[in-house]
Amino acid sequence: TPFALKKEIKSFSPDIVFTWMNRATDKCPQGRPKGNFVHVGRLGGYYNLKYYQACDHLIGNTEDIVEYLAKEGWPEDRAHYLPNFVSEEKAPPAPRESFFTPQRAPLLFAMGRFHENKAFDTLFRALFMIPDAYLLLAGDGPLRDDLEKLAESLAVKSRVRFLGWRDDTAALFAACDVFICPSRFEPLGNVVVEAWAQGVPVVAADSLGPGALIEHMESGVLTPVDDPKSMAAAIKYVLEEPGFADQIAKAGRKAYEESFTEKAVIARYLDFFRKAAS
Repeated sequence: TPFALKKEIKSFSPDIVFTWMNRATDKCPQGRPKGNFVHVGRLGGYYNLKYYQACDHLIGNTEDIVEYLAKEGWPEDRAHYLPNFVSEEKAPPAPRESFFTPQRAPLLFAMGRFHENKAFDTLFRALFMIPDAYLLLAGDGPLRDDLEKLAESLAVKSRVRFLGWRDDTAALFAACDVFICPSRFEPLGNVVVEAWAQGVPVVAADSLGPGALIEHMESGVLTPVDDPKSMAAAIKYVLEEPGFADQIAKAGRKAYEESFTEKAVIARYLDFFRKAAS
């Protein structure tokens, strides 16, 4: 409750109070001049700034969110880009026989909630144009029945493995040839960074998050949103062009090591907190 939070802050007397997203930020008592702390709010999306008016600084975990803050009138010198970090848990490849998948067939991997925003329907239509490829699809959600029916109608269901939610994604990354992010709306693109961490080449629709992260044809391949033909062509290029998959996978891994490791992100946060508290 706001009262309990105010009591805790008074007891601890912090230099900085860091609140995540709308509810926590709105419940936080005001800092200066009523308090003695710097209030930092963090946004993970394009939220209504009415909840953040008492903050001294705002953090967006994508550059697009920081641009949104400025467009909404938030002072640019108090809007900061600090990304999420992604762990790099390693695992042996999940055995293909456990998915009844041919050893030599191209293997694609995608994951996420089965929601319209994730555009797995677009991926299925792209898969239709790559007749020798198989798809591991981790996740679940309200569109599962619709997606299974679509896969059947496109005659790709025999090549799609609906895996449900998994806690062995490192093994799935290690097993696949290409990771696909087909989302039509993806503000963050954490899955792209996860693939980079695992050294896997990425093909993604050019939605907000992936479009901001990926250097096209350098650290991945971007395709227009909702364009199955372009996505299929991009996947085929990654699979067939000699050396290209390894090239973009290495560039993605380099981008991860430079900006998205736990060590790198925490160092940036600590540097920001020192400056904010001074």
